[in-house]
Amino acid sequence: MSLNRVVVITGSAQGLGKGIAVKLGEEGYKIVLSDINEKVLNQTLEECKAKNLDVTALVSDVTKQADHHALVEHAVETFGKLDVYINNAGVEGDVETIEKIEPSNIDFVLNVNVKGVLFGIQAAAEQLKKQGHGGTIINASSIAGHEGFDFLATYSASKFAVRGLTQVASKELAKDNITVNAYCPGIATTGMWERLDTKFMEVLGTKKGEALAQFSDSISLGRTQNPEDVANLVSFLASEEANYITGQAIITDGGMVYR
Repeated sequence: MSLNRVVVITGSAQGLGKGIAVKLGEEGYKIVLSDINEKVLNQTLEECKAKNLDVTALVSDVTKQADHHALVEHAVETFGKLDVYINNAGVEGDVETIEKIEPSNIDFVLNVNVKGVLFGIQAAAEQLKKQGHGGTIINASSIAGHEGFDFLATYSASKFAVRGLTQVASKELAKDNITVNAYCPGIATTGMWERLDTKFMEVLGTKKGEALAQFSDSISLGRTQNPEDVANLVSFLASEEANYITGQAIITDGGMVYR
């Protein structure tokens, strides 16, 4: 059980973030949902309330430093404190050969996936230090943060960067009893992979579902993952049982990328 722990989750209106929020809410965490998509965020908020979860929500843009501080303030004003901050929000960007990547797409992906994580670490660390009892920061990396994937150069670069931020933050914040780790999903049949499949069709000429099937063929356990698979790992990392684990980027991919 969460023992009255409070968690902020960015990008939690849908997909993996929503799965993480529901999992932690069912374990007794007090949840602060956050997303840039207000309509979907409100729908998820109502779904969580229908499950009798202790939840609130705030629209935010992770590329804005002030929005992360507003999330922390909202958590403290609503629930009295912060224990866990999960930098889940992310984007896949374009599927393109490395020679054709546009500067605008580089900026978009790095702003969300790298700055969004860095700003979240900063805001969470400030509050956790102020409280003085330690805490946990968890970042979304990817198997593409362990191995570069064809046609996903910008996305892979951003997720490698998240691993670097995770390691640096874990070293700097250890003296304050703040752990910092990352989770690295593989192929999940969420909206992101539906978009990726369509983008691969444009670049490689594959048919609908073909790129997803090709990537999935290499999964040792023989199936793509669902949000619950990722949420199970995040739940452990958020718990006090993981308080001796820090600076790690743990793969949860059913057996694709072996490190």
